Amino acid sequence: MLAGKSYLDELNDIQRDAVTTIDGPVLVIAGPGSGKTRVLTYRIAHIIEQGIPAYQILALTFTNKAAREMKERITKVVGSKGGHVWAGTFHSIFARILRYEAEKIGFSSNFTIYDTVDSKSLITTIVKEMGLDPKVYDVNGIRTRISSAKSNLISPKAYKENIQLLAQDRSSKRPFINKIYETYAMRCKRAGAMDFDDLLYQMFLLLHKNPDNVVDKYREKFRYVLVDEFQDTNFLQYSIIRKLVNYPKSPQNVCVVGDDAQSIYAFRGATIQNILDFQKHYPKLKTFKLEQNYRSTSFIVEAANEVISFNKKQIQKKIWSDQGDGQKIKILKAVTDAEEGKRVADMILEQKTRNHFNNKDFAILYRTNAQSRVFEEHLRKHNILYKIYGGQSFYQRKEIKDLLGYLKLAVNPNDEEALKRVINFPKRAIGDSSFSKIAKIANDNLTSNWEILKSIEKFGFPARLTNSVRGFVNLIKTFQRHLEKMDAYELASLAAKQSGVLEFYNRDKTVEGLNRANNLRELLDGIKDFVESDEEIEDVTITDKGLTSYLQNIALITDQDNDKDNDDRVALMSVHAAKGLEFESVFVAGMEDKLFPSQMALNSKDGLDEERRLFYVAITRAKQFLCLSFAFSRYRYGNIVNSSPSPFLGEISEKNLEHTMGVLPSRSTESTGSTGSRLGPPLQRRMKPRIPVSDFKASPISEIVVGKEVEHIRFGRGKVLAKEGPKGNEVATVVFDEAGEKRIMIKYAKLKVL
Repeated sequence: MLAGKSYLDELNDIQRDAVTTIDGPVLVIAGPGSGKTRVLTYRIAHIIEQGIPAYQILALTFTNKAAREMKERITKVVGSKGGHVWAGTFHSIFARILRYEAEKIGFSSNFTIYDTVDSKSLITTIVKEMGLDPKVYDVNGIRTRISSAKSNLISPKAYKENIQLLAQDRSSKRPFINKIYETYAMRCKRAGAMDFDDLLYQMFLLLHKNPDNVVDKYREKFRYVLVDEFQDTNFLQYSIIRKLVNYPKSPQNVCVVGDDAQSIYAFRGATIQNILDFQKHYPKLKTFKLEQNYRSTSFIVEAANEVISFNKKQIQKKIWSDQGDGQKIKILKAVTDAEEGKRVADMILEQKTRNHFNNKDFAILYRTNAQSRVFEEHLRKHNILYKIYGGQSFYQRKEIKDLLGYLKLAVNPNDEEALKRVINFPKRAIGDSSFSKIAKIANDNLTSNWEILKSIEKFGFPARLTNSVRGFVNLIKTFQRHLEKMDAYELASLAAKQSGVLEFYNRDKTVEGLNRANNLRELLDGIKDFVESDEEIEDVTITDKGLTSYLQNIALITDQDNDKDNDDRVALMSVHAAKGLEFESVFVAGMEDKLFPSQMALNSKDGLDEERRLFYVAITRAKQFLCLSFAFSRYRYGNIVNSSPSPFLGEISEKNLEHTMGVLPSRSTESTGSTGSRLGPPLQRRMKPRIPVSDFKASPISEIVVGKEVEHIRFGRGKVLAKEGPKGNEVATVVFDEAGEKRIMIKYAKLKVL
């Protein structure tokens, strides 16, 4: 514990004001690397130091990892009472409240939480049962549509009555989405399950439908509400916050911390308007801007300021750094994406040697996950260890979900997706055809599959199937009987053995089979660690080490919660995945028009602004070194595509760049290029032809050789300095009399020998 109030001495003036202003609505605009987490945690500690009980403080985050770190920091300041703060993700906090209050919204307290795989599986089943074309009613599109409806508080009934939504569905040739949504909601309710969106949607309904008892209870309980990464909240999350904070004579003790310039999750439903409009909703708001960057050197910070200045919808601020000028930003231009991968790997090897960096000090960021391949190849050639973020989660592996399926049924036997997964695994003579018949009987009787299974003898099935079903039902009932007597590890070990799952994977002696068996053991080890750990489960009143508590705990784990900080590997990830992280040296790859910014973003100003915020996030991950790379051609969808530099590169002034060699778009604040920004189009597009197109006849590629005088339709006269590359994709280095030196792919930018 820090003595007295010495924690305040660690803060700069603005940070201290934000920490000590605890009453009324507060907005903290936190630029990248500005000490946001410190301000948030010290603010909570300061509230406790003023005599407010820790359990009356609600702190909402977006990852469990952030919540844990927050509690650890608070505890260092105020001692063990810091552990009583209600700190957790929106989903984990609301899931806990919903378990307490489930009966008020027609659910049992042991409801299951469906993950993405479970949701997709149920939607796939419904589409199949309705006889719809799965290519038209693709599961991802339908799931996104349902998620969007819930995030905007549109119930299945309201959806069916919404003329605009129905018209959109008809125009996309998917007129039955409303029926799928209705059926999906009904089947979740029948299965005693909520998906991730339901944890927010049902929380709002709980508050909305119980204004006197429930709302008053939690308004009184949470006297102080704090929200981290507020720019990432959606309409529904903000609606719940306002339900808790806005009421007659409310002190409105709400503090939101975030950065509008880092709002990059519109595709998940996040809306930047929440933070932009916060002042309108709370006229007595006090705003604090954290503008000092403690992470990056000045060249990097200045470049970030320049880029984000092109967005009109923003809260004005100017971040600054006293970390020294540092290295200018390097622009790496490559002929192909393969060359880009090689040169980035070479630079990493060079920086490791020169600066004594570890692998984990580097990150390669890209706009799309498909770009990782070339970097993997060249990192492997240098024997540089790397990790790709955004891969399959441990808890999504088949063998893990198989065992978890049995555990979920022990808690909630009505869970349709868990039942469907394990009823015939390992095989017990209950095939897909038989299960489909059972499911149809359940649907016809508006009941769960489990209720039919329990009374299988009534439905005239063959004796073999009936006996198999009876054995399965007795197995699940055995697990249920031990639910209150055993802790999570004891029951999981019992289920792993008696279900046959562990034996099944132990019999498979292939490399894949051995890995799966090891993964199951790792799962059991993790459950044992959960049981034996002394760490409180977010709320001091919950000390339950049972299976229900464990399943809720893992259901709400995010990708970042699985990261191991001591893993010395180069990070390969999308820019979206990099938010909140920092590295000594960062490479932002694929800085090309229609890749970054993406082609889809060019259709709207808001889309382009979000892409620019994404670039801003990429830039500000770097502490010492930043390299922006692009290729003049790359493989996309199996074909070589000619590329031009991203217009975003032209928004960084020359003074912050190491060198550009005349290949970057021009910086402009007046003209509007093809991307819709205030930046002009690339130089190659702006130059007018020097000779009439009709009179220009390109020479064969074979005649373009070193030393020849040539002419280009736009760049004019020049001389070939070099020619390289595979046949058909040769690249010439030409120094033009006026346009300077350029490397151009001959088959696209044709040349005429003089």
